[in-house]
Amino acid sequence: MTEDKDLKKELKNSYKKSIIIVIAIVLLIAIAIAVINESHYQSTEDAYVENHTVQVAPRVAGQITKVYIKDNQKVKSGDLVAEIDSADYKIKLEQAEANYQKALKAQNIAQANMTAVDAEIELARKDVERYTNLYETGSVSKQTLDRAITNYESIKAKQENAVQSLMTKDQTNVADSDIKALRALRDQAQLNLSYTKIYAPQDGTVSNKRVETGAYVQVGSPLFVIVPNEVWVVANFKENQLEYMRPGQNVEIKVDTYPHHKFKGKIDSIQRASGAKSSLFPPENAVGSFVKIVQRIPVKIVFTEDYDKEKYMLVPGMSVIPKVRVK
Repeated sequence: MTEDKDLKKELKNSYKKSIIIVIAIVLLIAIAIAVINESHYQSTEDAYVENHTVQVAPRVAGQITKVYIKDNQKVKSGDLVAEIDSADYKIKLEQAEANYQKALKAQNIAQANMTAVDAEIELARKDVERYTNLYETGSVSKQTLDRAITNYESIKAKQENAVQSLMTKDQTNVADSDIKALRALRDQAQLNLSYTKIYAPQDGTVSNKRVETGAYVQVGSPLFVIVPNEVWVVANFKENQLEYMRPGQNVEIKVDTYPHHKFKGKIDSIQRASGAKSSLFPPENAVGSFVKIVQRIPVKIVFTEDYDKEKYMLVPGMSVIPKVRVK
């Protein structure tokens, strides 16, 4: 009886040991698979949503008369967003147009005078030829011939004076170069008038709005920022993570704001310089106090799935964790 109990106890202990061994083996296999699988991926927490924002600024100075946008409003390329008082620019355009038309008419008059003088000198030249032939045959007197020659010389001198008046810069501003300059001034005035209406340069969302009706703005002063709809991820991987990383590799993107959703993406490109080298003050390593620091290389990752942009609002600056499959 005692032997049966000992045998049962021994079998029970052996069974427990077998289960423990099996569980241990399964755990080891799972860990090994996880380690091997993990070696096929590279990840980093130093990654953020990024895009290129556009700062909108006026091209002419003046007082803002109308503002058509609000904070965080969506706009499309070409939408009228603000207006600057255009009264002064309309007057300048009218002045430039008047000066241009005045010079143009003066040039036309001068050219008409030139044409008339050319006709007169041609007629006088023919008179000289005719009277010369008649004088040689004795049909007219020397006095008549001299009078024709004098008239021809007088008209020729008149023509030369007209040419000088047309080609030099005088009070009539009839030279071609002056006409071109006045036309350029008129075109510039027309451009400045068009700049009093400010349009959205591209699609996006209004951010950091600073413009209000009644404010006086200068050329280049920031009015607001447009955040484009297109975004991507910039992940700063350590340099020793890039051995097998290539453009086109699939990426699993986890955004901190939406922890229960994994976005799909791929590597678009890898920057050809480290983040430190691209900074405003790159490090100078040729010094005696050099300490080796693992550098980080920016990698651009684009989204490949057409996710719901209303449900998942990805904005620049959001923290993400990309997981790149490198093998």
